[in-house]
Amino acid sequence: MSAWLTVVGIGEDGYAGLGRAARRALLEAAVIVGGDRHLAMLPARISARREPWPRPFDVAPLLANRGVPVCVLASGDPMLFGVGATLARDVPANELRVLPAPSSPSLAAARLGWALQEVETVSLVGRPLAALNGHLHDGARLLVLSRDGESPAAIAAQLTACGFGATRMAVFEHLGGPRERRIDAAAHAWPLPHVAALNVVALVCRAPQARSLPLTAGLPDDAFVNDGQLTKRDVRAVTLARLGPRPGELLWDVGAGCGSIGIEWMRSHPACRAIAIESNVTRQRFIETNRDTLGVPGLQLIAGRAPEALVGLPTPDAIFIGGGVTAPGVLEACWAALRSGGRLVANAVTLQGEAALVAWRDRHGGTLTRIALSVAQPLGGFDTWRQALPITLLDIAKPGNDEAGRPDGEP
Repeated sequence: MSAWLTVVGIGEDGYAGLGRAARRALLEAAVIVGGDRHLAMLPARISARREPWPRPFDVAPLLANRGVPVCVLASGDPMLFGVGATLARDVPANELRVLPAPSSPSLAAARLGWALQEVETVSLVGRPLAALNGHLHDGARLLVLSRDGESPAAIAAQLTACGFGATRMAVFEHLGGPRERRIDAAAHAWPLPHVAALNVVALVCRAPQARSLPLTAGLPDDAFVNDGQLTKRDVRAVTLARLGPRPGELLWDVGAGCGSIGIEWMRSHPACRAIAIESNVTRQRFIETNRDTLGVPGLQLIAGRAPEALVGLPTPDAIFIGGGVTAPGVLEACWAALRSGGRLVANAVTLQGEAALVAWRDRHGGTLTRIALSVAQPLGGFDTWRQALPITLLDIAKPGNDEAGRPDGEP
């Protein structure tokens, strides 16, 4: 079947700014679907039936028109955090045509003289404000897609609370149209509670070096709110290296404590996903605080105890067991759930935990590593080595093809 669905990117300059192909698609369409604002931009001579998006948003009514010439109107580039990408998941490529307009990040970068490949774009549309935190580094340049007219003030308050109050903000309203306006201020002095609902925020992040967290695995221990149930920094870095996060993979963090392993797994790449399983109510609150503070609000928290809490969870690509290796059935349930080719890493600090890992290695293989760290501390007028409790680490890959168990088309 040839393309029956055309997604037309439209800017603030409206119908007048569209190219010939986009205008022809609209003139030939039987149905045009879009937001009220976009539909109002069309001239009266376009005779197609106009349908606003249903609320709540749903693409099913549009897909019911399959085979009829349909146009969808979207802001700017529909494939950049837009409805074009959503439709591409449900419509075969040969049935879909996308005619993009310049995106708001492209227009903002042009106004600022920024090279787009050197800038991160973050969308807050349908996402929590905490998602911004994972991108905050001294000197970083960000383009933020706002969800509404209150977003710039909320962003400014968030930056200030995180120690990035000196960040330079430039807010662009109605980019590419006759009402375009730019507002500049430092985050700590942001003056306006409201701006136009259509806005993009450009940030040049500024903060003391102490407030900028490193990108490498092994964040400082004090980056996490915790009660001592924390995989310490150096052991955490080794553990994450053995887990080996890859884009799009899912981690189970079993006995998650304050969530440090799952959080750092997700910070390694925007497409990485994690589920934290924790039974202690206080530590569940730590996980919720830490995931937002460190910019991974998408980390899923399962309140419960393994192995019972593992039932029905999506198949993981990797599993970390930070607590509970001696609990009956935990290792067995995790191994059974792990996809073929996936990785399991388990840490133990007690003799009983170590014995469980040794027995598991004897049955299934894998590598055992002893991690023993010492830190220089004062002793009278001198210094001596204080040894931390040694950690036994089991690292094992489940036999089988790396792609086994993945749905068709999944990376």
